[in-house]
Amino acid sequence: MKIFKKLMLAVMLALVFSVQAASLNDYLENKTVDHLFRATAYSESSPASFYVALFTTSCTDAAVGTEVSGAGYARIAIARSQAAWNGTHGTNSGASSGTDGTIDNNAIIQFGSPTANWGSVTSFGILDAIAGGNPLVCTDLTTSKTINNGDAAPSFAAGALTIQIDN
Repeated sequence: MKIFKKLMLAVMLALVFSVQAASLNDYLENKTVDHLFRATAYSESSPASFYVALFTTSCTDAAVGTEVSGAGYARIAIARSQAAWNGTHGTNSGASSGTDGTIDNNAIIQFGSPTANWGSVTSFGILDAIAGGNPLVCTDLTTSKTINNGDAAPSFAAGALTIQIDN
């Protein structure tokens, strides 16, 4: 049973990607349900950041795809903070008070420039570690994008990575 009716993850990766709706991965669903209803510990201060990653194969509810590796690629850290994420009320100050359950990134999220071919990127995810870690959200892109040596560094514009938990 899912705690949320739906999670809309609308993301446009500037000049590179577009994605479709996604749901929380099994790991985060279980942690959320246990923390909210079963009073089990889930640290609200760790990790200090989440990490955005790109994949060359599709994600599932239980696992991420094959991550891009080497050649100028690294996961991008996004702090778990009010400064990094706009609240549901549209700004990055104060507690969320909006009515649509939507947050978005407050600043550009830019990957490194590819110094070799990365292949056909088909999905992206948010994980809780710089390497390995647990997938929190992962979704396929609407259209895959081949990234080659010399292409512009892919990035999410400020406000483009939008996460909506709708009840």
